[in-house]
Amino acid sequence: MTRSAAAPLVEMDGRNLYYAFIAGARKLIEHQVELNRINVFPVKDGDTGTNLAGTVRSVIESLHPHRSYKITADRIAEATLMNARGNSGIIFAQFFYGLSHETGDYKSVTLKQFAEAFKKSVSYVYEAVAKPVEGTMLTVIREMADFIYSSWNKFPDFNHLMMSSHEILKKSLQETRTKLAVLEKNNVVDAGAKGFVVFIEGIIEFINKRNIKEMILAKTAAAEEYHKTEEAIPQNIDFRYCTEAVIKNCTWEKSSLISILENYGDSVVVAGSDHLKRFHLHTNKPAELFKELRKAGTITFQKADDMLRHYQTANERKWKIALVTDSTCDLSQDYIDDYQINIVPINISFGENQYLDKVTLQPEQFYSLLDEDENYPKSSQVNENTFINLFSHLASHYDSVIAIHLSEKLSGTCFSSRKAAEKISREFSKPVTVINSRNLSGALGLIVLRAAKAIEAGFTHDQVTLMTEKWVSDARILVSVRSLKYLVRGGRVSHVKGWIANLLNINPIVSIDEMGNSILFGKAFSQKGNMKKVMKHIRKTASGKKIWNYIVLHANNLSAAGWYSEQMETFSGKKPVSVVNISPVVGANAGVGAASVALMYE
Repeated sequence: MTRSAAAPLVEMDGRNLYYAFIAGARKLIEHQVELNRINVFPVKDGDTGTNLAGTVRSVIESLHPHRSYKITADRIAEATLMNARGNSGIIFAQFFYGLSHETGDYKSVTLKQFAEAFKKSVSYVYEAVAKPVEGTMLTVIREMADFIYSSWNKFPDFNHLMMSSHEILKKSLQETRTKLAVLEKNNVVDAGAKGFVVFIEGIIEFINKRNIKEMILAKTAAAEEYHKTEEAIPQNIDFRYCTEAVIKNCTWEKSSLISILENYGDSVVVAGSDHLKRFHLHTNKPAELFKELRKAGTITFQKADDMLRHYQTANERKWKIALVTDSTCDLSQDYIDDYQINIVPINISFGENQYLDKVTLQPEQFYSLLDEDENYPKSSQVNENTFINLFSHLASHYDSVIAIHLSEKLSGTCFSSRKAAEKISREFSKPVTVINSRNLSGALGLIVLRAAKAIEAGFTHDQVTLMTEKWVSDARILVSVRSLKYLVRGGRVSHVKGWIANLLNINPIVSIDEMGNSILFGKAFSQKGNMKKVMKHIRKTASGKKIWNYIVLHANNLSAAGWYSEQMETFSGKKPVSVVNISPVVGANAGVGAASVALMYE
């Protein structure tokens, strides 16, 4: 039996708004692949669909229907603002913030009340963007708002109003093709604008049917169908990092904040209120930016996506398998860039100040803060949503994804990644495999490098996964610690044991066991003594084996790194793959002056 059209919707309450949003969100998620493929402005990094999908997922996963329109509007505004991603995501969230702010305390709204709030929300969107550009999402929102505000009294219900608005939206969207030169050159409409139109189309479908049961039971899947664009036109990436943050209790006026942000890059958007501001910009200096922003208020969230990697993912993929790891992977940047490895930064905090490992806080800065700041640094796992956003972006371009992470005994990051992988694998019907390296730092770097070389050599997803499991067992890391002070501060060693060790001038050796747990491997009465012990152990355990490669690491201790490099080259006949500052997640416990060797056997 065919279900008849729903009754006219004369007033919209909270439940109608909630389910309308969910319907629009699901439609948007289904079209994220297409949106990624037509994304050429402001940067051709192929992530607009991913960013909008990530923005609306927060509502799907965290909110529940409420009868009050105002309460629902407020909750949607807060959820989208807190979880907005990218330039388009923040503009989208700011629209709903304006809609919420301009809505009275109504349990339901009439066409007139809806039209007035919709119209007033436009100013919130334009004021949030430092340099508004027509031919984007801004334009289609404004032109839809103008139509609704001028025509609401011509329609008897929301059904007819939204259907007529759709015609305006389609016309506005097609006109974006000629309003921006880059869109005309690539023969596409603006991806952000199309995302908003797709979202509204989902809402219209719900309003006309209002079959809540059918919508709840329907599974969301990312559609592969899309209108193929012309061959990709190369683009220079002037600013590498798409950077966002939430500032709580910001003491700076919006104009002042925008002025500061513009000093560091472009595509500046500032959304939200004085109590909670969210900003977006493209920059090459996220670490310097966040050092200055500490004066503005409490930074409760940061994001800095690598737009160069996103551009390569969308337009210049070298292989069909995407490779992902986290920032505890210590490997030279040249290798990371050459093999297009996607790095997810671990979260690090000094007191209330939040940072992203190796992005908004470089290792050199970290080791300075380690001695200067009275707060001991804490690291926290990467959350599931971060991986969902990354995996969905990669899955929209690659055939499969392999993620290799630090030991799950040391962090919940691997668990978060695995949960996200399961969701995205179902959504895109593509393999997304997560591997527990049972290691970290340089040992993780060697595992990732070997997997990258296998992908380069043309091995299949399953072959690389199987070989990586073996390489996990072949990787080792030994860290010589200069002082137990940091292990005591981090709670790895008791104060009593630390006091005795310092009294006796004992310097420990830290390693990782077969299960991925950190262990105190040995000790000596000086750092040079335990470095010699490390080399003695390597010579003993490597007897009869061939070393595939090794990495030398240090915590602001180049002399120790130089000594290890000489010793290992003499022993193995090879120069180190990399000599790098050791990951802050390791350095937080090993401390300033630590030095390390990570190696892998054939």
